[in-house]
Amino acid sequence: MAKPNYHSNKNRIFVREIAGQYNLKTELERLRAMPRVRKGKDIEMTDGPQAFSRHYIEPKDGITQNFHIHLEEYAPGGKSQKHGHVNEAAFYILDGEGYEIHDGIRYDWKAGDIAIVHNNCVHQHFNASSTKPARALVLKTKPMYLFMNMLFQYQVEQRSDEPAVGGENFEARTLEEDYNHAE
Repeated sequence: MAKPNYHSNKNRIFVREIAGQYNLKTELERLRAMPRVRKGKDIEMTDGPQAFSRHYIEPKDGITQNFHIHLEEYAPGGKSQKHGHVNEAAFYILDGEGYEIHDGIRYDWKAGDIAIVHNNCVHQHFNASSTKPARALVLKTKPMYLFMNMLFQYQVEQRSDEPAVGGENFEARTLEEDYNHAE
């Protein structure tokens, strides 16, 4: 079962602290001891019931300081929260069809496309299908923007607690199988 409310949790680590006896040798030893491969099946899906997330890399993990990479899965008919932030984000569409609304303008996408969210854009992500899910791999530089004290992030509309029409019994796909560009 998906763990709820990742995006509503305001007590998150966006930039990892570097404190204490810090030197390059010690930090390189620490980094080299970190895993180089993370298994998706070992990372929980969160949120739902319309939009789910699996956060592969975040500063809190200690693996990286500048990347935030996660998977978004939209249930049939599902949508994300409507929000805006300073940082850019790139959504590589793995499967499904949908669209974005950026500052009131609609942009359609399908598997194999990349959707770019520009700085300071109020946006929302939508699955256009009422019968099939859609997935996107999201890459963003949010930690660096926050480190530079560019803190703007605003929720215009929260993620829905109710399933979308067509997605009433949908459960996020937790096993990593080859869904990429599936018909």
